[in-house]
Amino acid sequence: MAASVQHVLGHPLKLDGASSPVLAFEPFDLPSTNQRVLGAPHPPNSVIPLALRPSTHDDAEVSLDTVVDTIKSLQAQDGLLTKKLARHGTLLFRGLPIRNAEDFSKFAHAFGYRPHEIIGIVVDRPLLAPNVAPANEAPKEVLIYNHNESPQVPHAPEYIFFYSHRAPAKGGETPISSSLEIFARAQQEIPEFISELAQKGILSKVTYKVNKQYEGNSTLRQAFGKEIKDGDDAATKRAKIEAQIARYGRGKYTTWEWIDDDDTLVLTHRLPAIRTQPETNLPTLFTGLAAYYKTAQLNQSARRNITTQLFGDGTPIPEKYLAHLAKITDELRVLHKWQQGDVLVYDNIIAQHGRQPWEGEQADRVVLASLFDGEVPGAYVDEDWAQVVQALDG
Repeated sequence: MAASVQHVLGHPLKLDGASSPVLAFEPFDLPSTNQRVLGAPHPPNSVIPLALRPSTHDDAEVSLDTVVDTIKSLQAQDGLLTKKLARHGTLLFRGLPIRNAEDFSKFAHAFGYRPHEIIGIVVDRPLLAPNVAPANEAPKEVLIYNHNESPQVPHAPEYIFFYSHRAPAKGGETPISSSLEIFARAQQEIPEFISELAQKGILSKVTYKVNKQYEGNSTLRQAFGKEIKDGDDAATKRAKIEAQIARYGRGKYTTWEWIDDDDTLVLTHRLPAIRTQPETNLPTLFTGLAAYYKTAQLNQSARRNITTQLFGDGTPIPEKYLAHLAKITDELRVLHKWQQGDVLVYDNIIAQHGRQPWEGEQADRVVLASLFDGEVPGAYVDEDWAQVVQALDG
């Protein structure tokens, strides 16, 4: 595997016209457990992740300012790194001088993307630096299976940055898989499921409560209460939460119900699970269906009950299809073994991530995340219910 990957990695990324640049990013190969050559419909000789490390003239020490300036300059070359993401799905940067949340924030913002405003968050993500928060603080024993970020709501980021501030000795890997490749395999192997999914979409029911439902879960106020102030009465809080939901702008395809004396909000979206990658128009399976199936299989009951997904007409999705989807994902994914300081960058539209359990202490693994918006991906089927959005200003 190493030889075949090495053969397709390509040339260093450097500034146009710079024969001896101050800094270039050189591709390098990873073990076969961490990296693979992608199949159709990706272009030939594409690997996931594309691994890059800084290279300087005479092996001079790399400064964060130089890294940031180089990233900005590469992006000024017709979005060079964005195009690499659109081809490979995920980039790994290793050997960068990133030491903390503030350094990570500067690196992520250098790509020039618009920070993502999270509405309807289901996990607790306290802000640590500009647009930087913990990736997920669920207990170390919990498996978070491959998924695209925020598939259960109509407002998802396009780009996700993960930074390893502390890496465990054993376990804690971050999975990487191609949503394009998973769709292609599923269309070939379970075409009747893909046809029904395209026609009906999914009905996503998400439950929010005033208090956390499991460790690492968000509260109702964290999800929709950014305008709530201490001292607001119950009616005012409810109105402010509903105003945030209305920013999805999806009319009858996003509805909600208050239960348990307004202690619980059940939000229902009819959404596309199949979308199209911008520019290529390739279909991509943008979903967490396999993850919800795996969670149910492992009897992680608290997490399982947060989100329920059905076909868009309200009928159950047969378990045989979900199991087959998980089987395909298992066969296609790689597990990224973190080194401290690593940064993974995902094109969320075409690449899935997750989190493996780890041994040792909870604090042995610290991964931070930064989310950004891009072009809203088009729906695979041109239907009103398939509208996906970046939330309306407000």
